[in-house]
Amino acid sequence: MKYLKIILGNILITGAYAFITVPNHIINGGVTSFSLVLSNWINVNIAILTNLFTILLLGICYVFLGKKYFSSSIFSCLCYMTFFDLFHSMNIKLNMPIILCVIISGVLVGIGYFLCLSAKSTTVGFDVVALILNNKNERINVAFSMGIINSIVLSSGIFTYGLLSIIYGFIFTFLQSSTLNFCLKKSKSK
Repeated sequence: MKYLKIILGNILITGAYAFITVPNHIINGGVTSFSLVLSNWINVNIAILTNLFTILLLGICYVFLGKKYFSSSIFSCLCYMTFFDLFHSMNIKLNMPIILCVIISGVLVGIGYFLCLSAKSTTVGFDVVALILNNKNERINVAFSMGIINSIVLSSGIFTYGLLSIIYGFIFTFLQSSTLNFCLKKSKSK
């Protein structure tokens, strides 16, 4: 069940990124968005940058979160890189009104993060940093930390994608963090 959650979580996340956020230039604050912004600045393929950051964060996961998260995070990392590369190479763009894209992708990514985190795995994204902060101080909310980190990343895209894109990104980040927080709270109450 643990690995099924990780697979499903990564399918939801990478599908939302590859089919909705990336082709619609919705900057959402995660590693993929940071790679999207950076790829415009340094002209390196987004999939390569995403994979490089993912591998770096996997190392950080091992050092700061230990074996408890590391082994399942390796599996998650492989799922993420495989699914994102596969989905991105399909060159599919879901054509919907942009606000609908933001809403659907924000909720899908929030659920995907929850599935991975509930399986004691990271997505080997900026959730690694949020989990490290939570491990250092349990009062630091994982979903809130991810929202702050995503907001910082969002700000880096303002000159590349403009204010409207960043506003959509903040809406996405709010929906993703709220969905994740809702799922985490529901899970703890069971």
